[in-house]
Amino acid sequence: MEAARVALRADLPRLTELVRSAIEEAAARRGGAELVGAWSVAGESLLEEALVSCLTDPARGVWAGTVDDQVMGLSVASGREGQSGKLHLFFVEPGARGVGVGEAMLEDVAGWLRERGCTGLDVPVLPGDRDTKQFFEGASMVARLLVMHRSL
Repeated sequence: MEAARVALRADLPRLTELVRSAIEEAAARRGGAELVGAWSVAGESLLEEALVSCLTDPARGVWAGTVDDQVMGLSVASGREGQSGKLHLFFVEPGARGVGVGEAMLEDVAGWLRERGCTGLDVPVLPGDRDTKQFFEGASMVARLLVMHRSL
């Protein structure tokens, strides 16, 4: 059964693995380095520290997406009253995609942001990542900003 729950400190080893997988997947795509930002430069111990910081920061939420109680996805979000919340990290193991893990996490994130008085949810999506774009469009989200870039 697919579900989502607030991530626990006991989930740290698995969450760290998932962040590493998210970084590897994003690195292969245009814009991936910008998307994963600070997550990608952190060594293993620093990555765990960053996750602990997120878990203990009342301004952030961290969720674990599960299949039969096995953690297969994670999401990290933040938001303030009167503003759009932001999904900073959202990843589901490839083998667990399409079965409801992402949907469960997204609903929990949206509920948490509503409780905080947020006005919406912004999610960065890499250019050319049609699967992710379609996933979020299926959740009634629409593209509202494209960022164009030229290296100098």
